[in-house]
Amino acid sequence: MRLHGGPAGAELLGDLVRRGPAQHVLQPHDYQQIVLQLTGHARAVAADVQRHAQQLSADNPRRAHADVVLEEAEQRLAVPLEGTAACAQNRARVVRDLYSRLDRLTEASPAAHA
Repeated sequence: MRLHGGPAGAELLGDLVRRGPAQHVLQPHDYQQIVLQLTGHARAVAADVQRHAQQLSADNPRRAHADVVLEEAEQRLAVPLEGTAACAQNRARVVRDLYSRLDRLTEASPAAHA
């Protein structure tokens, strides 16, 4: 299983693991691979969030919120990996939260053009 690029691929994996073990019975090594892919994807999106946030002025509230989201994501990604559905679900939530922040940072707004 390979994570396809962009939010769609991460969303597909996230949907898979969020549905829970009742609908998908995967082996621990399958979850381990999903967790590894989601972790790498989360780190890549976090780098994009950081890059966009740094382009904003230091007093911009969107930058401050991005910094909080990045710190929380880093703490959540620091939790040791496990080959479980719960771990995969947690990583999928990190990816979702980071994409949400990235979307807000890249929205056109008057403050972004100032």
